[in-house]
Amino acid sequence: MKRTIPKTILEELGEIAFWKLAIKPGKPFAFGKLSNSWFCGLPGNPVSAALTFYQLVQPLLAKLGGNTASAVPPRQRVRTTSRLKKTPGRLDFQRGILQRSANGELEVTTTGHQGSHIFSSFSLGNCFIVLERERGNVEPGEWVEVEPFNALFGGL
Repeated sequence: MKRTIPKTILEELGEIAFWKLAIKPGKPFAFGKLSNSWFCGLPGNPVSAALTFYQLVQPLLAKLGGNTASAVPPRQRVRTTSRLKKTPGRLDFQRGILQRSANGELEVTTTGHQGSHIFSSFSLGNCFIVLERERGNVEPGEWVEVEPFNALFGGL
């Protein structure tokens, strides 16, 4: 097992509840406790850091701050107009553009390449396309879940 210096230090000084998650992008993500304080260690790639903050840290902060409302962002099912590449095994949050089609129905298209280092995949989009852990490739016309992230940037 490859060990990193930050992980070794965190293990010596506190408790790591978990270090890796089966989500893409977003691995590694650390969560634990140092003395009386919770900590979250975000991944280094920009899309991974933004995604894990939005999906994990923001709801945690809301709960710790006493917010009793659901911190889970709303999702809805729409058809995709794009072919989406996906390998089963991890929950995948691809970036997409949610819009109305010519007939007035909501549909989603990919923002393009989905690498965790490609921040334009995030800045061009307005939603996550959430692909279940066991799901494989998705063809145009298939149903997917989307999670709008306009609130992440203050309501675009």
